[in-house]
Amino acid sequence: MTLPFAAGSNRDVWVDQCAVTLIPAANAESGGGTMKTAVCIFLGVLMLATGTSLEAQSQKKVAHLGAFHVGLDHVPGSLQRLKEGLAARGYEEGKNLVLDWRNLADDEAAHKTAEDFIRNKVDLIVAFENQTIRAAKAVVSQIPVVFLHATDPVADGYVESLARPGGNMTGFVGLRELPDKQIELFKEIMPRLQRLIALIDPADPGTGRLLSEARKVTALLKVQLAEHKVSDAPDVEHILGSVKTGSGDGILILSPNLQQKVTALTLSLATERHVPMVVHSPGWVEKGGLFSYGHDPFSVGRDAAGYIDRILKGARPADLPIEQPRTFIFAVNLKTAKQIGVTIPPNVLARADRVIK
Repeated sequence: MTLPFAAGSNRDVWVDQCAVTLIPAANAESGGGTMKTAVCIFLGVLMLATGTSLEAQSQKKVAHLGAFHVGLDHVPGSLQRLKEGLAARGYEEGKNLVLDWRNLADDEAAHKTAEDFIRNKVDLIVAFENQTIRAAKAVVSQIPVVFLHATDPVADGYVESLARPGGNMTGFVGLRELPDKQIELFKEIMPRLQRLIALIDPADPGTGRLLSEARKVTALLKVQLAEHKVSDAPDVEHILGSVKTGSGDGILILSPNLQQKVTALTLSLATERHVPMVVHSPGWVEKGGLFSYGHDPFSVGRDAAGYIDRILKGARPADLPIEQPRTFIFAVNLKTAKQIGVTIPPNVLARADRVIK
């Protein structure tokens, strides 16, 4: 039997044709009319079912993303830009996007959340900074992962290389080159800097590399690097309790883990004691840090939205190269400088991308 319509044909035209056939068929005395009627009814049902299926397929699939971060005292600045970037690409929460966002207390919570994302069968995981990236690496093997603000994804074993990540992970480097530049700027801003208090977490895989860089640059600048191991808030309170105003000290949180967990507390104590502190992002400069130098977290969020869109449309994380920072921001808080008695040299201030007064 030859169907009266083919794939891609105009269904409305066929309906008209079938209606013309049904009218005489219903009055026919022969069995042929009954046969024609049955064929038209069958094809009508088939057409409606096919049309419904095509319409369902044409609707946008709802993308289910799981996103997480460790650090209850803040939300990463790149999150909002990520949402804006997704919206610009047609993903709207409540319509064709479900974004399961989790802000977490520690590594254990990050591992449990990664397992939750697997159970919930999310389409893609977004991991902000090293702790959640490690959690995703430990338990996620099939779901695509896009990470933001990784320190060194190759050295930390997340990917095979920057050009060809391999596996199910790709993303954006964030904090790779900061310690040497931060310390150099600290010495320029505060020539009388004598001792740099470095808070470190030995359990953080990134500590060894960053500490090695810090030791080299402080030795060249003839600044004492006072290394203090920290695991929780009481450790920070104990260490900074002995710091005195005007002592020539400065504060740097070196380990990425600690930057996510104790920055707010450390900054609060440093402010109370009028001790200068370098922070890891412009957002923390706005909250009272003396200065920061680092990648632009906002551009990373927008760029990550592009990678997510490409993966949801079929690209493989293994084929998307790791992106390194293209834009860096040097931010200075003049209000903080005045409060703690630091005069920032004009030649240094002139290089600042953002000045908070």
